[in-house]
Amino acid sequence: MTIATRHWDRRGTGGLTFTEMGFGGAPIGNLYRAVTDTEVDDLLNIAWQNGARYYDTAPLYGLGLSETRINRFLRGKPRGEYVLSTKVGRLLRACPPEERDGRDKWFDVPARQEVYDYGYDGVMRSLDFSLERLGVSRVDILYAHDLDLFNHRTQEALDARLAEFMEGGYRALSELRDQGVIGAFGAGINEWQPAQWLAERGDFDLFLLAGRYTLLEQEALDSFLPLCERQGIGIVIGGPYNSGILATGPREGAYYNYDPAPPEILDRVRRIEAVCTRHDVRLVDAAFRFPLLHPAVVSVIPGGQGVAEMESNLAAVRADIPAALWQDLKAEGLMRKDAPTGQEA
Repeated sequence: MTIATRHWDRRGTGGLTFTEMGFGGAPIGNLYRAVTDTEVDDLLNIAWQNGARYYDTAPLYGLGLSETRINRFLRGKPRGEYVLSTKVGRLLRACPPEERDGRDKWFDVPARQEVYDYGYDGVMRSLDFSLERLGVSRVDILYAHDLDLFNHRTQEALDARLAEFMEGGYRALSELRDQGVIGAFGAGINEWQPAQWLAERGDFDLFLLAGRYTLLEQEALDSFLPLCERQGIGIVIGGPYNSGILATGPREGAYYNYDPAPPEILDRVRRIEAVCTRHDVRLVDAAFRFPLLHPAVVSVIPGGQGVAEMESNLAAVRADIPAALWQDLKAEGLMRKDAPTGQEA
């Protein structure tokens, strides 16, 4: 059984066909631990052999390592058979090993420093460098990366970066799309609020939203997701397990949004898992399927460094979830009443 696909064609130009499960390239950039080339190849081959055809990466991931590993994997595969996205907003500057960025995040990676640049020239240069690392002549989607409070820390700093992007980088992306160098553009963001701000001010195609529309977080239904529906904007969901807890369950030490889960989150997940158990459904299966029930969502890209995690994700994308599960979650106040379930008239 292969992975189901979803076709997106906002501009009437043929669009892109996404697999419901995509491959997120951060873990193969040696996120939190080093993985060997052999392990990476095994992981990528399993994804491909099981039908995954959407691959997302970024210069940030492993400070270039993720892009170069995807280059090696995709070389020789027909270019029309997969969708490839990467990101702009950071340039990588060579530096002495002791001065490199991300020393507690990326392991055994090139010595580079991150330089934020959302301007016109920065975006153009970033794409040139990515095309070289990826070994391709075009990418399907370019996302402006991390235009959010999580990365820029203060609203003032974020506002300055948003202004820089709309005055420069946005124009670059529009030109690249018009020229056919890229098929679509958008932003890869950890919060829905700046994504909505962008959607209200520009002609965006897709947003990669990390962790903000999940079984635990549905505030994006207030205004952002309805706006995307009206404008035909596609949504790729990253972080469907909220950093792990929706995959591991409410065990001691479970992570929620990159930190140990607080008691109230552990309790809520425990209640969600109890409903899943009544329906003989794995928590991770329900967590994976939930975002795909929204009509704007085109793909979900879970993380995972190991074969076991990949196999679990593949089982999740194929799992059959009974409609009664979503009804019970709503009845118990564990899911918003207005969250789509695919059963709407």
